[in-house]
Amino acid sequence: MQLSFHGAARTVTGSKHLLTLNNGKQVLLDCGLFQGMGKDTDALNASFGFDPRSVSCLVLSHAHIDHSGLIPKLVKEGFNGPIYATPATKELAAILLEDSAHIQRDDTRFINKRRARQGLPPYEPLYDIDDAVRALDLFKSMNYDEWTKIEEGVEVLFTDAGHIIGSAAVHLKIEEAGKTTSLSFSGDVGRYNDAILRAPATFPQADYIILESTYGNRLHDDVTGTTDHFHEWIVKTCIQKKGKLIIPAFSVGRTQELLFTLNQLELEKRLPQIPVYVDSPLSREATELVKAYPQYFNQTIQEIMRTDSDPFDFKGLTFIKTVDESKRLNELPQPCIIISASGMADAGRVKHHIMNNISDERNTILMVGYCEPRSLGGRLMNGAKEVKIFGEQYKVIAEVGQMRSMSAHGDYDDLCQFIKGQSPRKIFLVHGEYDVQQEFAKRLRSKGYRAVEIPEQHAVTNL
Repeated sequence: MQLSFHGAARTVTGSKHLLTLNNGKQVLLDCGLFQGMGKDTDALNASFGFDPRSVSCLVLSHAHIDHSGLIPKLVKEGFNGPIYATPATKELAAILLEDSAHIQRDDTRFINKRRARQGLPPYEPLYDIDDAVRALDLFKSMNYDEWTKIEEGVEVLFTDAGHIIGSAAVHLKIEEAGKTTSLSFSGDVGRYNDAILRAPATFPQADYIILESTYGNRLHDDVTGTTDHFHEWIVKTCIQKKGKLIIPAFSVGRTQELLFTLNQLELEKRLPQIPVYVDSPLSREATELVKAYPQYFNQTIQEIMRTDSDPFDFKGLTFIKTVDESKRLNELPQPCIIISASGMADAGRVKHHIMNNISDERNTILMVGYCEPRSLGGRLMNGAKEVKIFGEQYKVIAEVGQMRSMSAHGDYDDLCQFIKGQSPRKIFLVHGEYDVQQEFAKRLRSKGYRAVEIPEQHAVTNL
């Protein structure tokens, strides 16, 4: 059989890994959208590198758009097989994929107005809402820790990856010509001391492991200091400078962690009386869905819920729904906190908030997660003095800050803990920048994992 890598290969987005069996059947692991890749983004999303009509089934690790966002395009181009996911991932995908279609439509309209004035041809969105709806009809739910047959000679097992609600590591058992081969795909690995979720689960021995490596060269700040650090940014921006605190955050995972931290500040009577706005069309739905799966929360938050029934709500919190409400936030004269998607600041409403607030020194743009270096968030984190937003240049006058303790991705200690006890024939590193992966590969080799490979985009290997 063959394994090929068509995304998240020496970069962190666009996760797609294709397993081709000896009988010609194809199993696709994830189908993510490339995000924040600068001028290369459109070209990378335009072509899969394989024929969608030939894919037999899709196994989805979790619902984040860099892992699921091209599923509607896959269906648009002829895929019609089952999509296997955990129940929570299926529910999250329903809101995230429809939201992705709406964002593409809205951003395309905004960009095309400017292109029309410049005499340039219009962009076309990758897919529309109908494609997203057709994709959702193909989803089939699978629980954690249950082996399930998905093709002749192929079984799959989901184990909790601890990254977001419903996230899974994917384990395949393939029988061909009397031989059994096991392949594990980490998806995105969460943290072993996450503020909300359970730690990643152990999994059966694997012959081959596809392992994410986002933070393969880094140790995160101690999560126990997150509340104090966040409080410092709120006081500095909203109380001392009397400005707006703009926080790009993915609607699933990071937004809930921010709300949980703000709720903790209120319980400790340290949250200033300033309005907090969550400006993302799907954030309320996502937050309600997260609260529907308390069995995936860690013991600490379950203890908190004995006295605080809703750890994601507090006085002064408002969810923004309409575009008009979102636009009015830019007209507010008073200090406030605005949490808005996307986390890399390369799409969605947060891009407009940054555009409208980046030129005021009272304001702060606070990055709370990983950003691809070429994304708007990545350029801001790397100290850009001027950035292009919707085709126009803006000087970076607002303060840009970072909170490294809030990542939903495990650092290199977490990743090493995840594969502890495994003795695979080979580890394939994906979902990481190449320089980071090279450092992580050295670390893994020093721990005894000799066969570590970093595949290029569209690379093919025989198993």
